[in-house]
Amino acid sequence: MQITQTKTSTTTEPLISFIITSYNLPISMLRECLNSILALSLNKSEREIVFIDDGSATSPLNELSSYADDIIYIRQSNSGLSEARNRGIQYSSGTYLQFVDGDDKLNPTAYDYCLSLLRSHDPDIVTFHLTENLHSQKTPICNGPMTGSEYMRHHNLRASACGYIFRRTLLLGQRFTPGILHEDEEFTPLLFLRADRLFSTDAQAYYYRPRGSSIMHKKDEQWVTKRLDDTLGVLFRLNERSATLPQAEREALQRRVHQLTMDYLYNVITLTHSKTLLEEALDKLHSQGLFPLPAKNYTMKYALFRRMVNSRNGRRLLLLGSKAER
Repeated sequence: MQITQTKTSTTTEPLISFIITSYNLPISMLRECLNSILALSLNKSEREIVFIDDGSATSPLNELSSYADDIIYIRQSNSGLSEARNRGIQYSSGTYLQFVDGDDKLNPTAYDYCLSLLRSHDPDIVTFHLTENLHSQKTPICNGPMTGSEYMRHHNLRASACGYIFRRTLLLGQRFTPGILHEDEEFTPLLFLRADRLFSTDAQAYYYRPRGSSIMHKKDEQWVTKRLDDTLGVLFRLNERSATLPQAEREALQRRVHQLTMDYLYNVITLTHSKTLLEEALDKLHSQGLFPLPAKNYTMKYALFRRMVNSRNGRRLLLLGSKAER
């Protein structure tokens, strides 16, 4: 492992550490990512940028020499996103943490609004929106403070770990599970449950750049199987955890489990188009008390999907529709 740290150390911890993860990304994207952070209303002592190179074929360090005074560069053998983020946590020192994928960037104006909440409201978490379009936005709307469990009981949770700023003391030793896809689906709800002061905003603060080469766009059988199996493992672990929680927290996590179950079944249908694999998935869920889906009015989408997937005729229609869309 290579560590390059040329940023001047300070006696006080920075307000926020940005943990950037990168693997074989174009230098132009990495520069855009770094420039978007440097454009924020943070002075050098308030920010820390921890750059984790997850074993790229060629180290980008020489190409990023102009940023040497602003970043802590860490190169590790290729270990996956979870391990890269865990390494970033290990070497960060900010009061707050923000994960950034190296092919994405921040929207400085909207993100500065979120930073203003850090400075004035002492939050545990500030949420914002990911967007695929950078455009002007009216003044963001903010709701809070509320507890994390209150937020989860009344809102659909956007699980992406890039979609919020969080106080590092919330971690309490929690890390991303190595070697799985959908690691955010497990990490985010458990983190949110510990928040006493959460502020939810509609600020479009994070520019997400979808790429066809990303692992989430793969469609070969091996990756589909892993994606579904990893999601099922996350579901089972979250469901087991919910049984140990007090009532309010249990209801919050159960809502997330039910909605993730819906997403899992939808992916089984649309990625495999197989009645046999769908029925096998339902049997596995039933063995853990996760099927049939419970009668909850979380969203209209959930209510409609629940009615269809809980009946044989409905499942047949869902499978027919998925095959027609191929």
